[in-house]
Amino acid sequence: MLKPFEFILPTAAKAVPAADEWLHEIKYDGYRLRVERDGARVRLITKGGHDWTKRFPWIEAAALKNREQHFVIDGEAVVLGVDGVSDFNALHSRKHDAEVQLYAFDILALGGDDLRSLPLEMRKTNLARLLRGRPDGMFVAPFEFGEIGPDLFRKACEMGLEGLVSKRRDRAYRGGRQSHWIKVKNRAHPAMHRDFENSRRVVDR
Repeated sequence: MLKPFEFILPTAAKAVPAADEWLHEIKYDGYRLRVERDGARVRLITKGGHDWTKRFPWIEAAALKNREQHFVIDGEAVVLGVDGVSDFNALHSRKHDAEVQLYAFDILALGGDDLRSLPLEMRKTNLARLLRGRPDGMFVAPFEFGEIGPDLFRKACEMGLEGLVSKRRDRAYRGGRQSHWIKVKNRAHPAMHRDFENSRRVVDR
């Protein structure tokens, strides 16, 4: 019996680490989502605990097409523009629910086995095997290792992307806010303004 799943939450940081024990992923602008498949049943669970399975049919269909009957994937629900950049406004509008895909960056369980105690690097290998061939609706998040992190962040900012998430390649998956996952945001990205407005509304209440 697998223990209940809880999302890792990254810690905000001001600088991207440049060390070999870290890996770096582009931060897509979307909704955090956990994909849980148990035989013929798929559930898409949000960070707030809501079941959005019927909201994103392409992701559900992609999960059901996989030969593996049991897995749990952590990722981001996104709408990609023609330039390959995530479009949060299109996602938030609900006009493109049928086009929403999963940017998959971690795997928590596979074939009935709990993988959360494995180091991230090994979990990444299992995720790549599960989603090899990039089935429509779900794709594996690309990543880079080590010292390239700061250069990758500068390039992401030049391209107008939201930023980077850097993760320790040797750490297990433990729910809650963790210092071995850090996010560094592009301060010029619209998401920064959106986050500020959301926090101000909370204060106003």
